[in-house]
Amino acid sequence: MTITQENGTAAVAGGPEDAAGGDRAEETARWRASAVAAVPADRAAAEEGIRLAYRSAGLAGPERVVWAGSPREGVTLIRRGTDFGASVREAVRTAPWAAERRRLHEELGAAGWSRRWAETGGALWDATQALVDRIRAGVLDDLAEDDPAARTEIGLVLLDALLGQHDAPWLAALDTDGSPLAGPALVCRSAGWWWPFEKVAVVCERPVALHRDEAGRLDHGDGPALEFPDGFALCAWRGMPVTRAFLDELRTLTPERIRQEDNAELRRVMLEYYGYDRYLSDSGAQPLHRDGTGTLWRIALPDDEPVVMVEVLNSTPEPDGTHRTYWLRVPPATRTAREGVAWTFGLDAEVYEPLKET
Repeated sequence: MTITQENGTAAVAGGPEDAAGGDRAEETARWRASAVAAVPADRAAAEEGIRLAYRSAGLAGPERVVWAGSPREGVTLIRRGTDFGASVREAVRTAPWAAERRRLHEELGAAGWSRRWAETGGALWDATQALVDRIRAGVLDDLAEDDPAARTEIGLVLLDALLGQHDAPWLAALDTDGSPLAGPALVCRSAGWWWPFEKVAVVCERPVALHRDEAGRLDHGDGPALEFPDGFALCAWRGMPVTRAFLDELRTLTPERIRQEDNAELRRVMLEYYGYDRYLSDSGAQPLHRDGTGTLWRIALPDDEPVVMVEVLNSTPEPDGTHRTYWLRVPPATRTAREGVAWTFGLDAEVYEPLKET
């Protein structure tokens, strides 16, 4: 019998609880895959899920299902629509969602529900919600610009959407098989955002491209980080929104252009893309300090704190016999290379004495 520990909870491998946890982990992984899918929608399956959601709510199915190339086009269609009927979101999504959550909470208890959420939806929530927020902001910026009335109207339409693939966190936590949530679950696995009305359901395609960094933030230096088939796109670097024109300019950067950038955040993006080591070399920077741990460099930036870095050489050779150089960013007040390297280990320079360099 083997004891394992996952998510801070001990379990006996091979027992029923462990088997259930393993099944839940696999199911959560499938929901995660749905949340980040960047492939064409399965339109037949999505429309089946929409009609199932209506039937489960005791409603007649929509007369028409209208497809949009992105949430932006979906909002545009709804704002122009004249014969869609009233929204049935409450019956299709809100009521069954609340009922299933209440049932599970009563069945599992507060602690059991918290554990269930942590193992399922909680593991997906932050990255998925950040993506939802960025899409909403992008639609507002594209369609409303500086029109307060339009922003209010569009904001309400966006909040009325069922999130399709981005509803994965909640659906991962709730029971969907054979429940009133089976319809929304099928849409989640098959398509993007959607809006249910009495006569018409508007449903969006999934993105065709999605690029994220290791932290789950939108991130791409060579084009949109998120792009839909109708051209709606969001550009970002390490989660920071940028324009397509800004990304295009990154390919022709020079140290002088970086120094001329007034926006401190954009200047940091430029430095990261250009490379701190390359910037130091191309701008003729001089080292501040050298010792046995490495070399301390300082990049002065207008209207911003300086970038201070330690250049260290890995003592362990690569397979080809060369030694790899690493650049460690350290606080601006760092005075010596040893102090900077010690800081990366949470130590003072006086007590930093590595027994062996690796």
